[in-house]
Amino acid sequence: MISAVVFDLDGTLVRLPIDWEALFDEFKQIIQVDVIRPLVDTVSQLDGQTRLKVFEVWDKAELAVTKRVTVCEEGMNRYSENEGKPRALVTLQGKRVVDAILDQFGLTFDVVVTREDSVSRAEQLLKVIGELKVPVGEVLFVGNADTDAAAAEKVGCQFLRVQ
Repeated sequence: MISAVVFDLDGTLVRLPIDWEALFDEFKQIIQVDVIRPLVDTVSQLDGQTRLKVFEVWDKAELAVTKRVTVCEEGMNRYSENEGKPRALVTLQGKRVVDAILDQFGLTFDVVVTREDSVSRAEQLLKVIGELKVPVGEVLFVGNADTDAAAAEKVGCQFLRVQ
């Protein structure tokens, strides 16, 4: 039984046409490292001030492409199919771009967790599940990446991969 559905954003519901390599190069300069990947691990180890600088650059890159965001049909179909159930969003995008995208595409969620809340996907899932007040085993997480599947397994919720 599925009582609530949690969605990833980029690659699941929409595609943000960000030049990730150029953005990663900017991050390397800010952090003063040669290796930035895996990005989540790197960002999670930063001090607060450096993390804010990285997030500012990241926000700027995301906001610059909001007019060119495209829809991921399979993810949007899953979103529509689950109307009436509690829905949540977990994303590594920032609050500002998330608000712009949700408004642009008319998407609504009961709970939204962004990178400002946590850069750990498992922590993001636990946070939204706690706020939705549903049993973890009755939550379906819809994502597109191996890291999404791994987080769902770690947390104990169901997972559906979209292309």
